[in-house]
Amino acid sequence: MSTSTSNIRTGGTPRGLARTGPVLFSYGFRPFFLGGALWAIAAMALWIAALSGQLDFASEYGAHHWHAHEMLFGYASAVLAGFLLTAVPNWTGRLPVSGRPLFFLFLLWAGGRVAFLASDTIGIELAVAADMIFLPALLYICVREVVAGKKWNDLKVTAGLLALSLANACFHYEVIMGEHPDRAYRLAIAAYVGLVMVIGGRIIPSFTRNWINKQGRTDFPVPYNRFDAAAIAIGIVALGLWIVLPDSRITATGAAVAAALHAVRLYRWRGWTTFSEMLVAILHVAYAFVPLGFLAIALSAIGLVDPTATLHVMTIGTVAAMMVAVMTRATRGHTGRELTASTLTTISYAAIVLCAVARPAAGLLPDHAATIYTISGILWLASFSLFVVEYAPMLVKGRRW
Repeated sequence: MSTSTSNIRTGGTPRGLARTGPVLFSYGFRPFFLGGALWAIAAMALWIAALSGQLDFASEYGAHHWHAHEMLFGYASAVLAGFLLTAVPNWTGRLPVSGRPLFFLFLLWAGGRVAFLASDTIGIELAVAADMIFLPALLYICVREVVAGKKWNDLKVTAGLLALSLANACFHYEVIMGEHPDRAYRLAIAAYVGLVMVIGGRIIPSFTRNWINKQGRTDFPVPYNRFDAAAIAIGIVALGLWIVLPDSRITATGAAVAAALHAVRLYRWRGWTTFSEMLVAILHVAYAFVPLGFLAIALSAIGLVDPTATLHVMTIGTVAAMMVAVMTRATRGHTGRELTASTLTTISYAAIVLCAVARPAAGLLPDHAATIYTISGILWLASFSLFVVEYAPMLVKGRRW
């Protein structure tokens, strides 16, 4: 599942790409990476304003539920869409979604964000209806392309999208019914972590091997084999147990085993050899939050770690850090830039990793929670703002692919 450009022609505009209209809508990563990053900034700024009492919105739905929803299904779904709409054509050899169809798909995502933010004005029912269109539409496109390309092995990725769509529906249902959407949280996070295990398990050793080969070395990562398949399978089982039995010792045991397996899996990719190039190394750092997340699940199941801290280890560490890593790598690769991390990119990486470490600490240090919230919010804003400053020009102009 590489996001490489190996299937793209180099002698002109790649087949299937829009030859007229804005460059922004010539390929899926462009609008969705930029839109996702901008919304990550805006949604966090709005949440900070709501916490400080300076702004009131989504009061009927609940601003805290709005915040959780927009972290899981707002910015993150856009980044995932940008990756999949760019990668799926490479996997299947089929034409990418480009031009007007891509523009309308982006409008579905953006319209959901606006409608949901304005839920006090237009009503929860209409806001929820607008929000729930995008993920099924993305799922339909990906299933259509995978089936048409007969890439049956990649249907597991569409299963992750299906889980996200169901989690979004469950989230809304539980909130509207006056319940706390704990299970929907866990299902959504499990879907993202599952996608990281599957997709990350292909692109990380691939990019690492390519980088090591360029250095003239042969100490390559261990290729994908039955161990990786077993680690993913046990990880999926552990996530399933966490969804339905978050406080069970069975869940603690399964998560502990998954943590150990994924720590070994990460070790087999030889990430320590890449730290002179942070564009590659950040992928390993982000994946390190997979075993850390499973460890947090295990400790939470036996009452040693706050469940909220566990959620943030995974949502910021596993999901957000990996998304920043993939956005920077894919943008550089698909716009013809040098595959190396600049100073701004490296600072962006450091900020999101520090955020992933800081935010879960609020549950461990409740007396300092307010300070930790502030620090982690600033780090989040810094990471995505630096991405926008450096990468927005690459996404809106330059080489069309």
